[in-house]
Amino acid sequence: MDLRYPIGPFEFTEKIQLEMIEQWISDIEVLPTLLKQEIDGLSEKQLDTPYREGGWTVRQVVHHLADSHLNGYLRVRLALTEDEPTILTYDENKWAALPDATGAPVSLSIHLLTSIHARWIYLIKSISAETLKGTYRNPEMGILTLAQNLELYAWHGKHHVAHITTLKKRMNW
Repeated sequence: MDLRYPIGPFEFTEKIQLEMIEQWISDIEVLPTLLKQEIDGLSEKQLDTPYREGGWTVRQVVHHLADSHLNGYLRVRLALTEDEPTILTYDENKWAALPDATGAPVSLSIHLLTSIHARWIYLIKSISAETLKGTYRNPEMGILTLAQNLELYAWHGKHHVAHITTLKKRMNW
């Protein structure tokens, strides 16, 4: 298994079905709970263990999820209120190296992620399927629909939780 991609690399679905969207919404909704379950009981030393050689620590992964999903939620709000806005990208490795990502308690990002996801899901469930065709422009990925945003972030959450679960299995934690 490629430790970088324990669930496989991300690929957009060509023909999105309503059932897929419902699953992605569910995946986003449960992520904070799944993540919290995976990190509960880990020691500080375990939290500061990289999930692979040269990779981020568990702590950095947790903080990265909050950073990334905050951006994902904001991208939805921009797409709903502007005409195909161009979103800002960021250097996730530089963000992961900042002091809050390397040293802050993971509970801060669990709380943030829980709140972001609650708002995100409330918003998504309040709009029509037609509205999910709204778009934003990502300078690195091109034009994305709100449905593709859901697919991307549903995968992203599972991807990083798998980093933690596979590390725990390899380390017998």
